[in-house]
Amino acid sequence: MKGASLLRRLALDRPDRRAWALYDWANSAFVTTVIAAVFPVYFGTVIAAGLTAAEATERFALATTIALVVIAVLAPLLGALADRAAAKKRFLAACVGLGAAATLALILPRPGQWGLALLLFGVGNIGVSGSFIFYDSLLPHVASSGEEMDRLSTTGYAVGYLGGGLLLALNLAWIEWPSFFGLADAAAAARLSFASVAAWWVLFSLPLFRHVSEPPASRGASLHGTWRRLSRTWRELRRYRHAFVFLLGFLLYNDGIGTIIRMAAIYGSEIGLPAGTMIGAILLVQFVGVPCAVLFGGLARRIGVKNAIFLALCVYLAVTLVAYFMTTSWQFYLLAVLIAAVQGGSQALSRSLFARLIPRFQSAEFFAFFSVCEKFAGIAGPAVFAVLTALFGSSRTAILGLMTFFLLGGALVASVDVGEGERMARAAEMEGAVRPYSP
Repeated sequence: MKGASLLRRLALDRPDRRAWALYDWANSAFVTTVIAAVFPVYFGTVIAAGLTAAEATERFALATTIALVVIAVLAPLLGALADRAAAKKRFLAACVGLGAAATLALILPRPGQWGLALLLFGVGNIGVSGSFIFYDSLLPHVASSGEEMDRLSTTGYAVGYLGGGLLLALNLAWIEWPSFFGLADAAAAARLSFASVAAWWVLFSLPLFRHVSEPPASRGASLHGTWRRLSRTWRELRRYRHAFVFLLGFLLYNDGIGTIIRMAAIYGSEIGLPAGTMIGAILLVQFVGVPCAVLFGGLARRIGVKNAIFLALCVYLAVTLVAYFMTTSWQFYLLAVLIAAVQGGSQALSRSLFARLIPRFQSAEFFAFFSVCEKFAGIAGPAVFAVLTALFGSSRTAILGLMTFFLLGGALVASVDVGEGERMARAAEMEGAVRPYSP
């Protein structure tokens, strides 16, 4: 009985919901091992032979930018096609296959073959980012109410943290003690880690394809209609000034957060930190992040959600300063603790604050727009990082450049009147109750 009650609280009381959440466990292996931890270090120390440390960082950032541009452009088209053809699961399977194949192929590049390695890394990023489109779109079909969606989405987030962290811990053990596991050296251990990610990703994706039903086709979905709806939503959102300004601020500071996550390990490799230190610190973020997110939510109830977001942005400003002067391993661990303290909480509170500033009868429309904008916004940070590294010959200056995202984002959030924004949204809901909104 207690087990059943716990499953209900976590919204895992049905096989399709458990299978859906398990995909977060599956894809998080790529996010932690390939994007955040092992591949950036392996690339900087092994594959980028013949390049200076700054050149390796610049090319890594540029490859990340290109991959994000590709998926941002393709996202509306892929989403519309999947809706119209009732092919969400087939598109998801294609993305998993593409991403896992590219990840497995990362075992092939050898020192000096940095072009091939970055091509495979980019394709893997396209695969995992594309899979999120179809994975997220299945959520309303496995959870029947808004409250259930909130619980299942949160549970999936926690499951992903745990799954990605567990595999990363195993990968770290291989890299730190390769001879104990019969491996030649740390480079061989890194290649085995990529193979383990590909297998993990495919294996734990299988329950979703077995237990989650394909939603029916949407006859109105088309590429032209998708772009028309996005354009209309942009105009409609501007009616809610505080929501609109907050969204712009969020997209700026969230781009800075995402760039730190993607560039931390390659930056640490550039300045000569041990691989074990960087992977261990990222592992620390995985396990510390979930309870800190919960505690951060409690802090928001005491000081207000807007003030809690400001506090998080102040911490990220401190992170950029520490990173600029960083020379030792303990400073990298300090960065990990600071990021773990605010990363999950700041992103969760940002989503919830945006939800408070928009009318509920338009929430699906506005959050669909939010998702597309977020993909495009993620391009700027890595691009700025690459340009500044190329201009100044070191990524230390690029780290300081990220402060701009937090300062400008915070300035926009500061101009948001949460109380007035909520009143505007509730007034629109009352109007919509007597005159239903017509897209």
